[in-house]
Amino acid sequence: MLGLLKKKSNTMLGIDISSTSAKLIELSRSGAGYKVEAFAVEPLPPNAISDRNIAELELVGQVLAKLVSKARTSVKDAAVAVSGSAVITKQILMEPGLNEEELETQLRLEADQYIPYPIDEVALDFEVVGPSSTPNRDIVLLAACRKENVEIREAALALAGLKAKVVEVEAYALERAFSLVAEQLGGRGEDLTVAVVDIGATTMTLSIMHKGETIYTREQMFGGKQLTDEIQRRYGLSYEEAGLAKKRGGLPDDYVQEVLEPFKETVAQQISRALQFFFASGQLTEVDYILLAGGSSAISGLDTMVQRVIGTETVIANPFAHMAVDSKVNVEALASDAPALMIACGLAMRSFD
Repeated sequence: MLGLLKKKSNTMLGIDISSTSAKLIELSRSGAGYKVEAFAVEPLPPNAISDRNIAELELVGQVLAKLVSKARTSVKDAAVAVSGSAVITKQILMEPGLNEEELETQLRLEADQYIPYPIDEVALDFEVVGPSSTPNRDIVLLAACRKENVEIREAALALAGLKAKVVEVEAYALERAFSLVAEQLGGRGEDLTVAVVDIGATTMTLSIMHKGETIYTREQMFGGKQLTDEIQRRYGLSYEEAGLAKKRGGLPDDYVQEVLEPFKETVAQQISRALQFFFASGQLTEVDYILLAGGSSAISGLDTMVQRVIGTETVIANPFAHMAVDSKVNVEALASDAPALMIACGLAMRSFD
């Protein structure tokens, strides 16, 4: 069984391998909070990741090796994640009082009822949630992922001299990191209903946190790459040049009005549409806050645009706002990349579960 859900207790690097970059966070305990011991971000070559999975193993391994060197960390254990779309989760009812070995045996016997793949091709994990409303039955959360998705991440880490101690689900890492941003929401974040919108390069993920727990997740193909593509098309730049210009500036005077503002409006409309799908599910009819995360959420003025279009208070996530930071860490770079580091931070926090 794999560590998709289980708690671990070794110091681990949180490593988030997204579609366009790899990110590393190392945390330690500092009093009642945490301290950032190391941090690094490295871009991935085009096409290294395809459909949220590693397509070019050697290239990704080389980038991870650079990431570790850049972070100047000696930690060799790591936690990584697979996307929610790669994982099947089911709540099932089981006889109470079984130990882990008995549960595992029983689940493997019954897994073909819940998993549409041959059992020998799947990595499984489980967690007892608690008693169910059905007498003499416990609710058990079963998580399953194709072994190839797990093994290729383990292999990429191994090429960088690292060992994957935990492979979990991005949504769970995001939920763990969410606890750090409660103070950004008036200190009541874990008592509220918050729409966490992770805007990556190619995928936007909406996670609804209700009283600190994820009750709804939806992924859609949309992200910051669309802005990069438009810059590339309009100004005749290469993809790499367009990406750099997006971050560093230096584009023609019409960029803001003709390209950036329409893109920000499109993001707001995409978020609004995703929220309407959630409201239509019948669970709730409003959210208290929208929390923007992911690399594209750092676009200047995006939070203001989303708040204006949707009418819900919108905040950009910074899980490090109240953390101590080691002297070797570039504080300005950490703050700039903070919204994109939520998943890496949540993975690093697995060290202390």
